[in-house]
Amino acid sequence: MARIAPRTSVAPERLKTLIPSLKPTIYHDPGTNKTPNNIRTIAWNPLGNYIATGCLDKTLRVWNADKPNVRQSTELKGHTASIEKVAFNPVKELELCSVSSDGVVRFWDVKSKQVLNEIKGLGETFTLAWAPHGGCVVVGNKEDKLFVLSSKQSIPISTHQQPVQTNNITFCWSSERIFTTTGDGKTRILLFPSFEPAYQFDYKDEQDAELLLAGHTSSCIAVELHPFNRYLATGGTDSLIALWETTEWNCVRTATKMTGPVRSLSFSFDGLYIVGGSDEGAGMEIFNSETGEHLCTYKTMTPSSVVAWAPNRYAIAYADSGSLRVIGASTGGK
Repeated sequence: MARIAPRTSVAPERLKTLIPSLKPTIYHDPGTNKTPNNIRTIAWNPLGNYIATGCLDKTLRVWNADKPNVRQSTELKGHTASIEKVAFNPVKELELCSVSSDGVVRFWDVKSKQVLNEIKGLGETFTLAWAPHGGCVVVGNKEDKLFVLSSKQSIPISTHQQPVQTNNITFCWSSERIFTTTGDGKTRILLFPSFEPAYQFDYKDEQDAELLLAGHTSSCIAVELHPFNRYLATGGTDSLIALWETTEWNCVRTATKMTGPVRSLSFSFDGLYIVGGSDEGAGMEIFNSETGEHLCTYKTMTPSSVVAWAPNRYAIAYADSGSLRVIGASTGGK
């Protein structure tokens, strides 16, 4: 990979010329399906030295970020349907959670390839958010049920039926709230673990009105929190990225250069930049989160709907032509 000094911010004028010039590292798995939409989910571990990918063809693999040869990766076998979401425990280097449409959620010790725990019978699960303290996850299914799960318990801690179509979820950094995106273009702010609305207004003609972030004209499908809690970013099928400040919850700016639905969002480690992925268009779009300015398009061979910025440097993992690829700074391994 081309090297940029880790933990060093790059000015927007420099980044907009640097990113398009980078050549990707390709992580090639000859045994997986190479259709463009095969990779459904990508996640970095907390140290940024491993990357997990989950695929439509049921392949679940963890790659060493500096060793793209498939022989240096770890395949985790057991799911019987598409892997819809993966996430590493935020406080453990190699504990992974995987969510599949087979209705099974698994917790893995990647080093030993052992299943630490599994929870079955959850329906067609497709969303996942790990609490920042690492103690539990929230998983959602296509019947709009949210489950609180533990890596140590074989049944859900609690189940919460949602009143609207729920597309995606993420935690706040204190683990006291979750944000859920909905099919009507809004984002809900819920207390955790009660799942009650965090903010309500007592109107004369409508009691207990819930504060909703209404920033999209159609379904809201992506959500990501700024690493220093400055903004909540949401993306919709209307091709918009909305940035909300987290004090009064006003929409302070929108990014409008996406082509097609915003399927994934990711902030850079310093929060200065945000990348959006879509299953339409010619590449990844990168924006300045402080201004909303579109900085550049990183061209890809096929539309890149899954994007994830590394947690500690300017490196972006993304799906292209059915393979995992990374542009940016190396971790420095051999």
